[in-house]
Amino acid sequence: MRADGHAPGRPTPDAEDDRELLRRCARDVVEAAEGIRAVSARAGSALFAPALTASVRRRPRTGLAAQWALLRALTNRQGLGAFAITAPKGMGQVLGAAGEVLGRESLAALVAVTSLRLRIAAVLVDHPEFERDPGMRRLMVAVTADRDLEAVRALRALFRDQGAQRALSGLAPLMAELLAIRALLDEDPKNDETGWALAAGRELSADPLHGISAAHLSAMDKGEGAAEPVDLSDQEAQLIAAEGSFMGFLGNIEVLRTDGRILVQDVRGPDGVVRYVLQAPGMAPGRPRNDSPQDFIGAWRNLFMADSPYTRSILLALADYGIPQGAELALIGHSEGGIALMNLAQNEEFCRAYRVTHVVTVGSPVDNKKPADPRTWVASITNQHDIVPVLDGRGAGSAFDPHPNWYEVDYTGPTHEFPLCHMLREYIKHLTTVIPEATVTVDEALSPYRGAVERSQVYQLKDRARPPEGYPFLTLPTSAFPTTAGPVDVPVRYFDSSAAHLCFPVSADTARALLPGVTWMTPSRLARRALAVLSLYEHRCTTIGPYTEIALSVLVDDLWRPRPYDVAADLLRRVDLRRTGRYVLSLAVTSEEAQIVGQEIWGQPAVRTAADADLMGRHITARSRGLGLAVEGRIGRGVRCLEADWVLYGRRNDSTVRTLVRVHGRLRLHPGSGVRLRLDGAAAGPLAGQLRALGIDRARPLFVLSCPQLMLHRSAGAVLPR
Repeated sequence: MRADGHAPGRPTPDAEDDRELLRRCARDVVEAAEGIRAVSARAGSALFAPALTASVRRRPRTGLAAQWALLRALTNRQGLGAFAITAPKGMGQVLGAAGEVLGRESLAALVAVTSLRLRIAAVLVDHPEFERDPGMRRLMVAVTADRDLEAVRALRALFRDQGAQRALSGLAPLMAELLAIRALLDEDPKNDETGWALAAGRELSADPLHGISAAHLSAMDKGEGAAEPVDLSDQEAQLIAAEGSFMGFLGNIEVLRTDGRILVQDVRGPDGVVRYVLQAPGMAPGRPRNDSPQDFIGAWRNLFMADSPYTRSILLALADYGIPQGAELALIGHSEGGIALMNLAQNEEFCRAYRVTHVVTVGSPVDNKKPADPRTWVASITNQHDIVPVLDGRGAGSAFDPHPNWYEVDYTGPTHEFPLCHMLREYIKHLTTVIPEATVTVDEALSPYRGAVERSQVYQLKDRARPPEGYPFLTLPTSAFPTTAGPVDVPVRYFDSSAAHLCFPVSADTARALLPGVTWMTPSRLARRALAVLSLYEHRCTTIGPYTEIALSVLVDDLWRPRPYDVAADLLRRVDLRRTGRYVLSLAVTSEEAQIVGQEIWGQPAVRTAADADLMGRHITARSRGLGLAVEGRIGRGVRCLEADWVLYGRRNDSTVRTLVRVHGRLRLHPGSGVRLRLDGAAAGPLAGQLRALGIDRARPLFVLSCPQLMLHRSAGAVLPR
């Protein structure tokens, strides 16, 4: 059965009736569309049937008339509406593809789109905010009217005004419907099957919707999997529930976090029988990890294939735990953990080894899966603004219910921003405050597991096929450096970053005036000018967390024996032997930890501010309202150049701090004519003043050094007696 939970301000009973009426109408309309499509398929096959072709040759007068009548019925706007020809090859395929490219939609597709619009109307009953939001309304109108350019502009405006996370979570309840309409109305005939599957609620294959075939997924497979028993920390052990309950199991998963661990427990039920509970967390954020199957690649593979390193690792953990053959087993999972557990539940061999009594998933896309044992009780709990459950192709307004015997809760929670609405702690909060009836129902179903926990064992799941992340560049010894925020491992490692360095020729005298008031630090001269560098970084995965970085620096000579043009000769030396470097005048970062590291480890004048950057494409952007700074432009193709390791200088008290920065990535040199730096006239602060003093507050750089994807590590700052 389906249980619809709603946030405070839920629809009235009349509104719920309206929603169900719209969904029933959507089901009836899509069935009519399927019938029209079947007629089109039969008529298209008859058009090029050998019998009709032979009749044309024998009796041209009547045969041609019949063939022409069929062709008109298939192509005329008053008939089936377009080139609705589904012949698998030959002229029929050519005509059908030509009709699609010319933008002539078939009657069946238009009727299916009507069904999808009814589904959208049903969703709007639960989500009236879509009609109030002009950006959402503009996007829905553009998609349903098949205006691609306007749809792209509307989507860009949503991402710009609301941010990517809010826009994605806002679109989640309508994602499947909008994708289906787009697939049915576009000019690419390859997308039709995807559109029909989404419209009719059929199971989706991996390839049409996502462009990833089984061969691609197999290539993503990172290993055979492994499981190693580990101990909980003292603090974690105190948080593990001592009694079996639905909320207790979810709390255990929250304690495990997403670092590749699962939990297996013995629970003695009210009848005295010992049963077993497997609890699996979801996907770890950030880039794919080679030390754990709980990452993006693992989730993608689990979504479309039943076998993965995650499931293999779980099987190894269960074998080590020693669950008896035929024992009763409950599977509780969040996100990717729920997908992996459902994959186990639909494995017939696994269900012969254990009696899988319950599967409960939270925030997991599992609608395209079904347990092998029909006796298995399944519950699926999803937040309509959580975009992850939509990945199985079934949206919030779907008129199709593939599992009428499941207990499903598809509710509208107060948390709309992604990824916050996907986090387990939010689901736990909503199960207590928004949908408490779901907690009661699942707890009643799990009543055989409501008893004392007699044994608990945590397993660390691993991939063994690949070396550690960042190998060999980032596999280096580290040490803990004390800071006011706690110890930080140095070198600080950056696993996934993008960078753009805007280089400006500036007055050497002005640059010298901005440097510390010591006589021995002088700017490096190129001809009669110094070089100022505005560095933009988008750090997506680092050992101090993701953040954006904006830094202004000036090239400086050797601190002890400055020589003319030594910077050019220094480029031929290893970075640890270089005498020149860049003195950091200003540094702005978006996280507190990065600010503390910049100040206390590298001796740089770091400030914290809000900023965002997109440096991965040919068109780069970086903006910070707090700094009043904007960089935007197209960098073009550019030419390859050597990797740019650097020496950075900062000041701490009366000493100079020297930091080595080693970089691994494909650096390219571009002319700077297409990029523009703009500084708000009202902008204040050290960086704004330095940019104005250097005369580059509204300038184009001489050249740009870019690297869309790179790894780097920054050493601890070495204190120099200067």
